[in-house]
Amino acid sequence: MPDYFVHPQALCESTAVGAGTRIWAFAHVLPGARIGADCNVCDHVFIENDVWLADRVTIKCGVQLWDGIRLESDVFVGPNATFSNDRFPRSRQRPEAFARTVVRQGASIGANATLLPGITVGAQAMVGAGAVVTRSVPPKAIVVGNPAKIVGYVQTPGAKTGAPGPRPTGVDGVTLHHLHQVQDMRGSLSVAEFGSDVPFAVRRYFLVFDVPSMQVRGEHAHHQCRQFLVAVKGSVHVLADDARHSEEFILDRPALGLLLPPMTWSVQYRYSPDAVLLVLASEHYDPEDYIRDYDRFVVLARALHRPPAAGIDSP
Repeated sequence: MPDYFVHPQALCESTAVGAGTRIWAFAHVLPGARIGADCNVCDHVFIENDVWLADRVTIKCGVQLWDGIRLESDVFVGPNATFSNDRFPRSRQRPEAFARTVVRQGASIGANATLLPGITVGAQAMVGAGAVVTRSVPPKAIVVGNPAKIVGYVQTPGAKTGAPGPRPTGVDGVTLHHLHQVQDMRGSLSVAEFGSDVPFAVRRYFLVFDVPSMQVRGEHAHHQCRQFLVAVKGSVHVLADDARHSEEFILDRPALGLLLPPMTWSVQYRYSPDAVLLVLASEHYDPEDYIRDYDRFVVLARALHRPPAAGIDSP
């Protein structure tokens, strides 16, 4: 007897189904599908052959999962969400290979959302109801609309500008700096001292500007480079993440700076139309210093924080 449940009115042709999974009425699972443990496949769901579901996935009513779909553990797919696997479909013409769409661990897809083929939805991301997702979604991002754009990030305490003076944040090593500002009838001046306000020797700077509001910058970490961010004009939202905690900040005046140490994943988004972001860097440009894959960053960052084994003195 199988250790999973199939409703009498369901048709499950696959035997690759994990323990504790429930497949409800009028669902149809083709023979090649692979379904993990403790999944919940609701009424009127269709799952094609080349589909993989990891453990604890929930598929609500009216969803079709076509060849090439991969859903990692703890993914939620809302009612009538639509996946596609062929960018240029023609009747009775099959491509050599269907596009691979991956939804990473813990992500949620809202009701009636549409996902174009070949994209990746990052871990713990949230796709809003009715969104049309035309490109990959970063980890923890919240996207809504048509086409979907980032409007926030999950598991952050909320955007903050902070009190005057430098202060620690909830992200390891990240500090928010209120810089000295002078205002009089002749105008305003904001100043920072290298070595104190900016606590490293600056070897490079760059400016980011003319960014369409729906675009996202950053999405990487550094092995060695430290950075100091100031919105010299307009406003920018910045997400900082140390692989254990994340926090969101609004840089919206020239007297506010954000220090990002090495091994901090950073994303900049929601640029105002007039935004100019100044980035001061501790190192010259080195492509080998960049970590551009979030999953790899998490592995490296957590290894740095791993406690020493018993009986081994820490350095």
